[in-house]
Amino acid sequence: MIITRKSEDRGKANHGWLDTKFSFSFADYHDPRFMGFRHLRVINEDVVLGGGGFDTHPHRDMEIVTYVLSGALQHRDSMGNSAVMKAGDVQRISAGTGIQHSEFNYSPIEPVHLLQIWIMPDHRGAKPGYAERSYGNLKPGEVRLIASKAGANESVTINQDVSIYVAKLSDGQVFEHPLAASRHAWIQVAGGDLEVNGTALKAGDGAAISDEAGLKITGKKAAHFLLFDLN
Repeated sequence: MIITRKSEDRGKANHGWLDTKFSFSFADYHDPRFMGFRHLRVINEDVVLGGGGFDTHPHRDMEIVTYVLSGALQHRDSMGNSAVMKAGDVQRISAGTGIQHSEFNYSPIEPVHLLQIWIMPDHRGAKPGYAERSYGNLKPGEVRLIASKAGANESVTINQDVSIYVAKLSDGQVFEHPLAASRHAWIQVAGGDLEVNGTALKAGDGAAISDEAGLKITGKKAAHFLLFDLN
């Protein structure tokens, strides 16, 4: 079963410096049909204008994964971490018992485009943690595991049984991903078009997938997407 979440149907907010779209209920946007999927709670697609950003604010008991699509994002947090992330970079914050952080567009002119992802942890009160990796050299036809419970294949670790993959597929390229009987999937299209088990998706679309033995994903128009394998 595949349930699509069309890009144009997502929640929206524009604060001048921030243009954002919500796949699930977030902040002032509420839709009881879209409160998350399994342990996946937030997928926000943010475009932050030059000089704009999120001032220092707190989080607790959430796994926060940021994937930069274009531009550069400056990060600072209460654990002493500071970084400038560029296209293809992945950041994980395990908020645990509590952290504070800020995220700003590093450029005063060019926008930064990113996906902000929240995953509910498998336990509360974890020790806060931070990690980042770069996947900016991803080539068409390549699929990389970027986050997982065990940190397999040099992915960042998260406190939940969720595996996140990023992939780029040229027109006609196919990626097949098996799903165990108890597993589910979400696909978020970051760019281009694709088909998953015959269902067409375009940039900004998402899809919740359950009761499928596996996924056959075919690239269309330089597909760029994230795949979440969830329990």
